[in-house]
Amino acid sequence: MKTNSYESTVLINAALDDEQIEGIITRISETITNSGSELQSVERWGRKRLAYVVKKSKVGYYVIFRFIAPSNFISKLDRMYSLDETVLRHLTIVLDKFALEHFENNKSSVLLEAEAAQVSADKPEETASEVEVKADVEK
Repeated sequence: MKTNSYESTVLINAALDDEQIEGIITRISETITNSGSELQSVERWGRKRLAYVVKKSKVGYYVIFRFIAPSNFISKLDRMYSLDETVLRHLTIVLDKFALEHFENNKSSVLLEAEAAQVSADKPEETASEVEVKADVEK
């Protein structure tokens, strides 16, 4: 069976409690992994105001799942989304090589930024008096 990389964006009803939303995200993640697919990442964008009312909701909770799956699994996933009343909207797309390259480059730049932040956090911060002493020495 041929496998592809997919991105599935899900809009969950934001009127639910945080625990209920996490339960839905966990259920979707387990469905993806239990089908023999490889879940690569889950991005939680959180609650966002919608541009227009969707199923009587003005606010939605956005979640993006990126995974590698067989092509026949997508129809089962779409059916699961359609039957779930808490899912307001969903969209699953195939990621091409350019999108995968973009995510890989973005991931490496995020890792570099995290390393730089860690290095700066490891350095002891100078007190104001030490800065003044250095400034006087340089004059």
